[in-house]
Amino acid sequence: MSEGQNAYKRVMLKLSGEALMGDRGYGIDTKVVSDLASQIKTVVDAGIQIGVTVGGGNIFRGMAGAAEGMDRSQADYMGMLATCMNALALQDAFEHAGMECRVMSAIEMRQVAEPYIRRRAIRHLEKGRVVIFAAGTGNPYFTTDTTAALRACEIGAECLMKATKVDGIYDSDPRKNPDAKRFSHVTYKQVIAEDLQVMDTTATSLCMDNDLPMLVFDIREPGNIIRALRGESVGTTVTK
Repeated sequence: MSEGQNAYKRVMLKLSGEALMGDRGYGIDTKVVSDLASQIKTVVDAGIQIGVTVGGGNIFRGMAGAAEGMDRSQADYMGMLATCMNALALQDAFEHAGMECRVMSAIEMRQVAEPYIRRRAIRHLEKGRVVIFAAGTGNPYFTTDTTAALRACEIGAECLMKATKVDGIYDSDPRKNPDAKRFSHVTYKQVIAEDLQVMDTTATSLCMDNDLPMLVFDIREPGNIIRALRGESVGTTVTK
């Protein structure tokens, strides 16, 4: 596929920590991570620059810790460190798949990751490297959804792709309501007003303010990432 056929030249992919654990109840499923690497390799081979923001919910979720009485800031920092563990697992899988990859962390840990520097991140992307953004924004009270939106804006991504376990955005939870209706397209204001649980309000507002389209799709369907980047109808698009 030539680069001219691609709908985007630079994208941000948001992966939840839960996406990495597959059917397990905790941790990282190496088979799932390997399959992800294969999908992303097709994106890189197509000449598309891709950044990845990863969550940490498969290891530790700050909100859950806070709900159990832990100080919210402390819990969030623990969640940020969990994202770093996931980022290193992804980096290993990506490199085994033949991709150049850099982990950039918002919390400095120079032995295992580069500090996040916007211009350096863009330069890595221009050189065809996958950049994994770890440790959230480096601040408590901000989710990795917000991190993905923020970093996408900073690096000039043309689309924020959110990988989920459902095939788009529904008017209610399709796992609980068999009659739930799937949208092919919604607006940012709909997402916020109807509380559609796509991303948190801060992330959605950031995308809306910067006119950054979002695409919500099922990561478990092989080939979905590249199909979406070719402009095929995959999942649900969120725009103005």
